[in-house]
Amino acid sequence: MRLVVIGAGMASGRMLEHLFEAGFAGQVTLFNGEPRGNYNRLMLSPVLSGEKTYEQIVTHDDAWYAAHGVECRFGEHVTKIDRDRKIVVSKGGETPYDALVIATGSAPFIIPVAGKELPGVCTYRDLEDTNAMIAASKPGAKAVVIGGGLLGLEAAAGMAARGAEVTVIHLMGHLMERQLDPSASYLLQKDLERRGIRIHCKGATKAILGKDRVEAVLLEDGTVYDADLVCMAVGIRPEVRLATDAHLEIGRGVLVDDQLRTSDPAIYALGECVEHNKQLFGLVAPLYDQAKVLAATLMGQDAAFRPVQTATKLKVTGVDLFSAGDFAEAPGREDIVFRDPGRGVYKRLVLEGDRLIGAVMYGDTADGAWFFDKIKTGEDVSAIRDVLIFGPAFAAGGTSGDPLAAVAALPPEAEICGCNGVCKGKITAAVEGGAQTLDAVRTATKASASCGTCTGLVEKVMALTLGDSFQANANPPMCKCTDHTHEDVRRMIKAQGLKSIPAVMQELGWKTPGGCASCRPALNYYLLSDWPLDYCDDRQSRFVNERNHANIQKDGTYSVVPRMWGGVTTPAELRAIADAAEKYAVPMVKVTGGQRIDLLGVRKEDLPAIWADLNDAGMVSGHAYAKGLRTVKTCVGSEFCRFGTQDSTGLGIKLEKLLWGSWTPAKVKLAVSGCPRNCAEATCKDIGVVCVDSGYQISVAGAAGMDVKETELLVTVPTEEEAMEVIAAFTQLYRENARYLHRVYKWVAKVGLDWCRAQITDPVTRRALYDRFLLSQSVYQTDPWAEHAERPADWAPVADLTLRAAE
Repeated sequence: MRLVVIGAGMASGRMLEHLFEAGFAGQVTLFNGEPRGNYNRLMLSPVLSGEKTYEQIVTHDDAWYAAHGVECRFGEHVTKIDRDRKIVVSKGGETPYDALVIATGSAPFIIPVAGKELPGVCTYRDLEDTNAMIAASKPGAKAVVIGGGLLGLEAAAGMAARGAEVTVIHLMGHLMERQLDPSASYLLQKDLERRGIRIHCKGATKAILGKDRVEAVLLEDGTVYDADLVCMAVGIRPEVRLATDAHLEIGRGVLVDDQLRTSDPAIYALGECVEHNKQLFGLVAPLYDQAKVLAATLMGQDAAFRPVQTATKLKVTGVDLFSAGDFAEAPGREDIVFRDPGRGVYKRLVLEGDRLIGAVMYGDTADGAWFFDKIKTGEDVSAIRDVLIFGPAFAAGGTSGDPLAAVAALPPEAEICGCNGVCKGKITAAVEGGAQTLDAVRTATKASASCGTCTGLVEKVMALTLGDSFQANANPPMCKCTDHTHEDVRRMIKAQGLKSIPAVMQELGWKTPGGCASCRPALNYYLLSDWPLDYCDDRQSRFVNERNHANIQKDGTYSVVPRMWGGVTTPAELRAIADAAEKYAVPMVKVTGGQRIDLLGVRKEDLPAIWADLNDAGMVSGHAYAKGLRTVKTCVGSEFCRFGTQDSTGLGIKLEKLLWGSWTPAKVKLAVSGCPRNCAEATCKDIGVVCVDSGYQISVAGAAGMDVKETELLVTVPTEEEAMEVIAAFTQLYRENARYLHRVYKWVAKVGLDWCRAQITDPVTRRALYDRFLLSQSVYQTDPWAEHAERPADWAPVADLTLRAAE
């Protein structure tokens, strides 16, 4: 048999090994575009980082090919396959075949942006790419890697190891999103950043800048990163051009059957260029399986390719990462999660019924192979379900029905609190010495007083010691995902500098992989409140009304409420509202108790268009759906009313324009009354102002809903400017300290009005709160209607609505 092989990569190399081991006696001609034979491409990353040399990763050297009689045509591209004559054409002439194997691999995807052809832009597929990056990775050189998948991160780590300043730009929200969930990705990003690698997620490349060679990368958001080298690692595509020209059947790759045979019986294909049963292959394990099957087929033996589960590992020294199976969320699936923040360990198992179907591990991957075997075999794991997450050592011992059994089995010297080095015996002694509550144990031993992750374990030791007299913490945790209270989480977000939801979940030991509908909105709020310049609001972690910027009604339609500053409107605004109501067939137009107009019954598909129409009339969202400022209700005050002592309407408008767009733990309603007759009902609002001859009485913590409560006087100030500063500072105090979904009156009852007053009456503290509020507003005081309004392509705004609102 005259066997011609196009491509000297790892898949065809393994096939040749199997052939020669089986006694293949034919003539082999091997073409390769690269000027070399088979080497281990998986080891290019250690070559890039300097841990290995090219010579150390060569799989088949000249002597091996010579020993097996392989005619090597390296550096010689095949340009044509003539199927009728059964020859391949190359620069060296025509070569006949009885059997032909196409192993052309894959080609890197180049994103179609300006500057992609500039010198200094490379991909990461072969030794030439690796050598180019090595040459550019001098200490102080700036490298940008576009793509935060496996290849991109290996390239980044390799160049960083050689001293380059590396930035990774990734389009998606977290690194390696195909292989990792957000929690594991957070730990990976943290490790890479420790190595000096800058990570920019949600970054879309707009252009590569430079004249004679690459100089920088420009993102769609305007960010610019200087670059001496740009590596594109955004994906691969099967290299099918030669097969396409030969008129073989092509899908996304070269179509093959179970024997790796193409639509031509004399031509086979394997590796990254093939498509088998609508599946492409990029990892080495299935390629080696293909090689074994194709070798058997060429030897006349029966064999069939059946893809198996594959596992992912990142080839970056010091990074322990493992991913296998299916870990996407779906109905009927259950997660088991283990976190050890102190060691940077995260493990997540996904079960469907009694089978393990997916695993993600970071920081401790020693049991990866054992979990991978469980995934591949699909065995029933119900008998070891309770200890499965701890791996084979615990699984061998079975389970126990007593939830305290594992704690009881621990010796006194067993460490319970890793942060403070507190053992079980010390906690037991403290409890026996009179520490009957968790706070008392914290005071006596410092156990669970730092990160708080061990709180559940400390409580189990207490329960074991106290028996039936033990009472769990009266302040319940946020939800079933964590043992921490809202207060603990807020405190530790600030203390530990946690600036993303995955960071919070990992460092505080969340029990679930991604939280739930209860904790995610709370975490999203706490983060945007504490880190306005660093945290990017996660829209998917908001409730449905906030995601859609309108209140959903019982029939699935929505209500639209434009903002009316201080309850004041104009004929032009009223005409615009009337026009919109008629244009979109709004079934009800309702005046609200907050001095606004509500358009009820708007269809979801009409929302962007009705927003655009109202925007064009100068109106912005009233945030009637938001955990934020709703309304500032006013009376007409001194401008018209003979009893008015101050311009209550004017102050209400100024307050609303100062406060609108601010996110708060729960909705906030204000009112300004021009005199003690209180026509604006200021004494039952979250914050109320009653104008008097001497100035402004500011009271807080009222309620007029399921609970009814009169406000309590906070301070009295003489000027309008001071009133605005006090109210903004108090709002910020509430934003920074209250539990999510707690209205002002609940929060004040918890912390005490005296404490609030002490913060506000201290001029330094008040001014600092006011400044932080303005900083947050500089980020979040934007109109969501304007951002999502539906407009013609040639539309141009008459004026900036946000600026107009701030006037």
